[in-house]
Amino acid sequence: MKGTPDHIQDQHLVEDQSFDLEDWLPITASRNANWYYSAFHNVTAIVGAGVLGLPYAMSELGWGPGVVVLILSWVITLYTLWQMIEMHEMFEGRRFDRYHELGQAAFGKKLGLYIIVPLQLLVEISVCIVYMVTGGKSLKNVHDLAVGDDKCTKIRIQHFIMIFASSQFVLSLLKNFNSISGVSLVAAVMSVSYSTIAWVASLRKGATTGSVEFGYKKRTTSVPLDFLSALGEMAFAYAGHNVVLEIQATIPSTPENPSKRPMWKGAVVAYIIVAFCYFPVALVGFQTFGNNVEENILESLTKPKALVIVANMFVVIHLLGSYQVYAMPVFDMIESVMIKKWHFSPTTVLRFTIRWTFVAATMGIAVGLPYYSALLSFFGGFVFAPTTYFIPCIMWLILKKPKRFSLSWCINWFCIILGLVLMIIAPIGGLAKLIYHIQKGTLPNSKCKLPKH
Repeated sequence: MKGTPDHIQDQHLVEDQSFDLEDWLPITASRNANWYYSAFHNVTAIVGAGVLGLPYAMSELGWGPGVVVLILSWVITLYTLWQMIEMHEMFEGRRFDRYHELGQAAFGKKLGLYIIVPLQLLVEISVCIVYMVTGGKSLKNVHDLAVGDDKCTKIRIQHFIMIFASSQFVLSLLKNFNSISGVSLVAAVMSVSYSTIAWVASLRKGATTGSVEFGYKKRTTSVPLDFLSALGEMAFAYAGHNVVLEIQATIPSTPENPSKRPMWKGAVVAYIIVAFCYFPVALVGFQTFGNNVEENILESLTKPKALVIVANMFVVIHLLGSYQVYAMPVFDMIESVMIKKWHFSPTTVLRFTIRWTFVAATMGIAVGLPYYSALLSFFGGFVFAPTTYFIPCIMWLILKKPKRFSLSWCINWFCIILGLVLMIIAPIGGLAKLIYHIQKGTLPNSKCKLPKH
């Protein structure tokens, strides 16, 4: 690895020439992972808040477009994930352990930072915000089902978001990626569990449900805007690319056994699990509830009560780990800047201050904007489409230089054009939905008025 950074000259830093910043930062501190670490980290990263909103997105798109978008998204994102894994160590003796490092190799040292860092930060911060909202909603669902309290103004969703956030203050103290492996493994198991409960319970309910309507239904300002919004919700469901290089950085690599082999093996297993979670939830959920499905499929299910309560608790447990998977690269980036650029000492106090500030900030935004579907669609189109659908393809064209009009060249340009269209149109629907709910002053699918500040 690299030698001691010459620019770390802070007088409080221990003057040990053997100090290596990479051994302290959370992404590269430990490199003893293997293929199944890749599998469960990727499952935890991909299967999150998005899966529960897929039936709702299907209701806004309709059967035909919905199925096409669902399948196309799975195929394209698996392809671009493979590209990221291949490019991780495409140059002999060098590993791109972070998304922005690969961006610098493709676009240049400065331009790569300007393109990748803002987008990656927006993705990871937006995921953490949405997970705060989803964790709070799931806790509220557990409360409402268990207690049966109809007076929803007594305990608002904002209070449950703060309860969920309190656990993140504790989990954020874990040092690095491998130190959260246990949490991530449990989160991956939980994601499969609640997804299975969601579609099985929906299937059971469907057997006793009468006629269901599948036509387009205006939910906010107009059906076309709802359609655009749904595209962003679908895009949000595939966010793992923003942490894939950081996950691969935890796997050891040698010329004889490069890290891409176990990483790709784990990624394939993860995507099979993703398909098992996404497709039944989206299709069975929409088939059962039609255009009356709630933004979160678990909110449409009330029976069997005990099973739905368990599913919501599984969601909470999963999001505890998933939040940390997305927060860890942010911690890594901020800690690196604080030490390299601003000459802070790499101390525990610095680490805790950065991480608690981040958790508090995402909690504050989630409390102020607890709009699940609107946040999914806006962020999904605006920042997830670039980092997931087309930036990997652009970097592939620059670094790999496939022959013009070859199959690889054509596939990459197809993904680029599709991703650009998605980035332009999806945020329009998401922003319209967000403005609609803010102007109404109510939470979606709730009679609760937002608190006036």
